[in-house]
Amino acid sequence: MNCSVKIDIRGIVQGVGFRPFVYNLARQYYLLGYVRNDASGVSIEVEGEKSRIEKFIAKIKTESPPLADIFEIKSYDIEPGGYDDFIMG
Repeated sequence: MNCSVKIDIRGIVQGVGFRPFVYNLARQYYLLGYVRNDASGVSIEVEGEKSRIEKFIAKIKTESPPLADIFEIKSYDIEPGGYDDFIMG
């Protein structure tokens, strides 16, 4: 079953290779959407199979770049954005 999730990540996640890590992970799990920096961290929207999104979030928590330090991850369901690729903004 496909779903769409918005993920907000706060912490030391800018300038440490976090967005490329998320991009490659999303491609690995065949997810669509985007990752970009925002004022307080990193913002991600993903669409795909629910089980793949769950694995994606788990890997972000356990395998993020060594210099990253995640303070908080919030995720919530959203309406599908109709993405046809995963992009790094």
